[in-house]
Amino acid sequence: MPSFNSNGYEIAFMDEGEGPPVLLIHGFASRYRVNWINPGWVDALVKAGRRVVAFDNRGHGDSDKPHDVGAYRLGAMAEDARNLLDHLGILRADVMGYSMGARIAAFLALAHPERIKALIFGGLGYGIVTGVGDWGPVVAALEAEDASTVTDPIGLMFRKFADQTGSDRVALAACMKATRQPISADDLSTLKMPVLVAVGEKDELAGSPQALAEIIPGAEVLEIPKRDHMLAVGDKAYKAGALDFLKRKGLG
Repeated sequence: MPSFNSNGYEIAFMDEGEGPPVLLIHGFASRYRVNWINPGWVDALVKAGRRVVAFDNRGHGDSDKPHDVGAYRLGAMAEDARNLLDHLGILRADVMGYSMGARIAAFLALAHPERIKALIFGGLGYGIVTGVGDWGPVVAALEAEDASTVTDPIGLMFRKFADQTGSDRVALAACMKATRQPISADDLSTLKMPVLVAVGEKDELAGSPQALAEIIPGAEVLEIPKRDHMLAVGDKAYKAGALDFLKRKGLG
């Protein structure tokens, strides 16, 4: 598995296919294989004639996993994404992030708008502005010695997911403490690239996709039928809607 050095951290990545590039940024406690390869995203995009680039965020997968909360500032994680584009010689790409990955994509778009042709926020609506909910129980669940002592349902969901993916729970807890920071509506309103907000109909974590789209000029909404936060990412309606959007608005 290839990797590169981004500001002192080794970041694992993949680069597959030929054509206009699309950069994929996975969600919290996941990795690019879980978010993008296993659900069929990479195959679908490559078959659509795209070059697909994805990476394991710091603290995740096969990338370095610092335990320092300060290492997980969203701006720093967004720079990992930009540095990967630089490493591969990609001047401009379409970008899709899911959940935490959508937050990272937003920071990338605000800091380096010239690098993004079209942008997809997956699994995150107006919660990008409000921060949505108390994530303390998730941190507590990740730091618990015994998973059987976790009673909070959201915390337990993320703890089980972290255990299933063999994650470094200390690194994930540090990441969660740093990455829940909201992004102002005023900042998001300055985005000029085409934006799609794709959220599951039953997603209780994301916040309203319509409310987010209303503050971003020209943004579109894709509601993924009958799916919650965890199941929406691999849904065929999400893939179809995203591919259509990228064909109309992106580099394809």
